[in-house]
Amino acid sequence: MWILIIISILLLVALISVLKIQPFIAFIIVSLFLGLANGLSSSTSIDAIQRGIGATLGSIIVIIVLGAMIGKIIAKSDATTVIADKLVAVLGPKRLPFAFMIIGFIVGLPLFYSVAFLLLVPLVLSTAKRHQINAVYLGVPMLASLSITQGFLPPHPAPYYLASHLPGADISKILGIGILVSIPAMLIAGWLFGKSLRRLPNEPMLFTTEENQQQLPSFGLCVFVLLLPVLLIALHSFSSNIVVLFLSEPIVALLISLVAAIYLIGLKRGIAWQEMQVWLLDAVKEISPLMLTIGGAGAFKEILQSMHLGDEILKLTADSTINPLIIAWLIAAALRIVTGSSTVAGITTAGLILPILASTGMNPNLLALSIGSGSLVMSHVNDTGFWLFKEYFGVSIKDSLKSWTIMETIIAVVGLLGVLVVDHFI
Repeated sequence: MWILIIISILLLVALISVLKIQPFIAFIIVSLFLGLANGLSSSTSIDAIQRGIGATLGSIIVIIVLGAMIGKIIAKSDATTVIADKLVAVLGPKRLPFAFMIIGFIVGLPLFYSVAFLLLVPLVLSTAKRHQINAVYLGVPMLASLSITQGFLPPHPAPYYLASHLPGADISKILGIGILVSIPAMLIAGWLFGKSLRRLPNEPMLFTTEENQQQLPSFGLCVFVLLLPVLLIALHSFSSNIVVLFLSEPIVALLISLVAAIYLIGLKRGIAWQEMQVWLLDAVKEISPLMLTIGGAGAFKEILQSMHLGDEILKLTADSTINPLIIAWLIAAALRIVTGSSTVAGITTAGLILPILASTGMNPNLLALSIGSGSLVMSHVNDTGFWLFKEYFGVSIKDSLKSWTIMETIIAVVGLLGVLVVDHFI
């Protein structure tokens, strides 16, 4: 079994990284191969693939679509520019890296990584040029914050999937503990490590700011719209009232936030509804590759579960003295390194770790955060985030490994240490 799994993962890497096959198709090919090679019948393998796609997408597709729509409206409204200008004015040019670290965390809470990246990086690069600051030194704190929110915090796809599929997990507790663990990870990986990159050679893309013909929304309104879904989800921890519980459901919270964004920073500012409908449709088009990749990851996870891989992992670790949180971190880290996707690593690990969770009684909220930490480790050439960083910031592959890859790994390690500390006290 283990040899087959290794061959399948290598095949997956080859199909995606070498042959440049769309990840969804690659996952289906590999899943079918693995199922048949392991002795599953063709009908069983196909049923598992369909079940995995349906179960995975069925649980998070609404979250993904609503989040993308909110992100598109925020992008078109220039809300991030308003927040950035305000924080820079308050903190001053000398504290720009710290300011962008905060901006990255605020913007990254409700928005997907790719959306937030494309929103904020042009702002970082234009600010770096205006103030004559090394672009990497300014950008790494912000990128660290974006990575942390993607890996640690619901309603991002992998953390939300973990919160909804690990028995006993509570999304608001994962959010609360995740924010607590995020603070040292941001400070160490983003702010402190970023200081060591002051002289890293780079030739970033050039961006010019387009003049906005409409009045910009206020700072308070922008922050309110960005944080509204997180605040609604967090309500779950403060009341057991049936109405509050309903409002704190992630789907309901994001739907309310979308309506608020449409009205407060759209219709109220005179933007035509017809124009906003085009934005919403574009948002769905832009995240369709992500949805397909997540569906493919679900198919692969289901095949692994049909092979009872989780039980095999439990047998290997039954007599081990290693903390289950570390085991979960290592599984997610291995999947991250070979597949290049933190989302794929998180979703796949969720299925494999269930037997260990059942046998050890480990806190599922900490387990989710441990997996999220591991899913960020050692991003390299098979990760689209690596190439986005390299191309936008104009950094060589060698220097990208010295900056981006190390930053991601620091986040993963500090995140695990933070989870272990919390586990010690609770």
